[in-house]
Amino acid sequence: MPIRLKKLIGMFVLVALVIIYALVASIFAVARLSESSALVQFLFFLLSGLLWVLPAMGIIKWLMLEPRSKG
Repeated sequence: MPIRLKKLIGMFVLVALVIIYALVASIFAVARLSESSALVQFLFFLLSGLLWVLPAMGIIKWLMLEPRSKG
């Protein structure tokens, strides 16, 4: 796969990940945390704000892999 195509795909996947993750986290927060204490809400948003980094790191690692040689 050409490196430019790989980076284009990676960019779209990262943007989609952030959008979908933010929507899911927000929906969960509205549905489950409205009656929770401020500490629980703070911990949820702290963890959910950092948790998206793990799949993003995997995508970035894939982007940084050198292309396989043909031969």
